[in-house]
Amino acid sequence: MEFRDLHTQYDVLHKEIDQAIKCVLASGQFIGGDPVKTFEKELADYLGVKHCITCANGTDALKLALMAWGIGPGDAVLVPDFTFFSSGEVVSSVGAVPVFIDVLEDSFNLDPKKIESGVKAALQEGFKPRAVVAVDLFGRPADYSAIKQECKRLGLLLLEDGAQGFGGSIGEKKACSFGDISTTSFFPAKPLGCYGDGGAIFTDNEEWAKLIRSYAIHGKGSMKYDNIRIGMNSRLDTIQASILRVKFRAFRDFELQAVNERAEHYSELLCDTSLVLPKIPDGVISSWAQYTVIASNEEERNRLQHELKNVGVPTMVYYPKPMHEQKAFEDSSITLCDKSSTTSRLCRTVLSLPMGPYLKNDDIERIGKELMRLLHG
Repeated sequence: MEFRDLHTQYDVLHKEIDQAIKCVLASGQFIGGDPVKTFEKELADYLGVKHCITCANGTDALKLALMAWGIGPGDAVLVPDFTFFSSGEVVSSVGAVPVFIDVLEDSFNLDPKKIESGVKAALQEGFKPRAVVAVDLFGRPADYSAIKQECKRLGLLLLEDGAQGFGGSIGEKKACSFGDISTTSFFPAKPLGCYGDGGAIFTDNEEWAKLIRSYAIHGKGSMKYDNIRIGMNSRLDTIQASILRVKFRAFRDFELQAVNERAEHYSELLCDTSLVLPKIPDGVISSWAQYTVIASNEEERNRLQHELKNVGVPTMVYYPKPMHEQKAFEDSSITLCDKSSTTSRLCRTVLSLPMGPYLKNDDIERIGKELMRLLHG
């Protein structure tokens, strides 16, 4: 059993994927070209945004957004304490200070009520609050109605980190379209993943889109040898774009529905256990980057993970350490969290089970039975 089954996905899509790769090899065009442009348009149309700029990875996507906003030394950016390292890393990499705020247990996402406290903490330390990074953790979109209201009230820009959220939605509006700028990742294990690395940035703002395209290609101006600002080298390879076009069709046509069916199956099987199961409100769709449960305590979580491993069921802990405890941030961050925070409790109790559109129902049944046995004896 695989934690996320990419082998079966390739078995299903290999004819189209192989043909797409062959076309790129035959063309001799490995950077840029029509496959990249077409893929960007397809993503923009799907999300209902004006601009999509692909790049080398999801971390670069976040950093390019901050660069377009001119965020740097003296600025502060609010970041959830419960997230992957890159959500805060990019803030430090542009010279700003991350302010770590707590999350909600029922969604794993940023608590909108903590934003004002984060702003006050930054101001007290002499930093100018500029933006909020809201993460669509495990595939569920954050509470953007409340987050946007707070950002507007406090004069903050909103950066949506949709690395795990692509495909999710709230009502008719899709994840990766909620931020002033939004981003995603095409890391292989993500809901829409390539066979290497890749990312994308989305916005309706023409000026920011132009800046991001420039920054992503060495700060270019009218041509690649006209460099008008200091940028970086961050481009999506043509082969990856071609693979992603095939995978995107499958994602849109049947994978998103399939992964939601598997999540529903899990929830039906585990509803009578002591585990806290992920909750998706009415009108919200998750892309289920992970199916994450909460154990009663750290000892139970560790026991479940150990025993499941013994019977061939892989699991993962996302994430075992809060952002504010990462050594990299110890001298260059502000935190409102401590050992009693929701984040700290989640780090001690969360467990992610195998998930994906190609996960077999028999395997879900097996995992459910093993958990029932371990929890009920």
